[in-house]
Amino acid sequence: MKKIILTVTLFLVSVITITAQNWQTDFTLAKDISSKEHKPIILVFQGSDWCGPCIKLDHEIWSTDAFKKYADKNYVMLQADFPKRKKNALPEAQTKANAKLAEAYNKNGIFPFVVVLNAKGEVLGETSYKKTTPENYIKEINAFTK
Repeated sequence: MKKIILTVTLFLVSVITITAQNWQTDFTLAKDISSKEHKPIILVFQGSDWCGPCIKLDHEIWSTDAFKKYADKNYVMLQADFPKRKKNALPEAQTKANAKLAEAYNKNGIFPFVVVLNAKGEVLGETSYKKTTPENYIKEINAFTK
């Protein structure tokens, strides 16, 4: 019985890992990965539990297979989340780190807000939610890196 439970658990973890977007939450680590792998950083400011357009952007773009496959090979994904519900509260250190990112890159408090950065943290372009396809969103982001 233990072997069956262990096997099922490992299978589920594998499936979740394969289908999940690889989001970073540490800016320094994201810059390091960006530098080593020569990939731009996609910094996403979102309110995951209250912002309707943020949730749509996640469902229509970030969570699609087309975007996840492309992003895995071409971008470093960095998330700065600002949840409001107590049950979704982030650790204090993460809340402070996200606030620091917002001070530097999202002074107007726009949600969702997508900032494309190079490995040094320099802004290459900015966008937000758009009703479009993952492929067209990729084209828009790629235009910032050319």
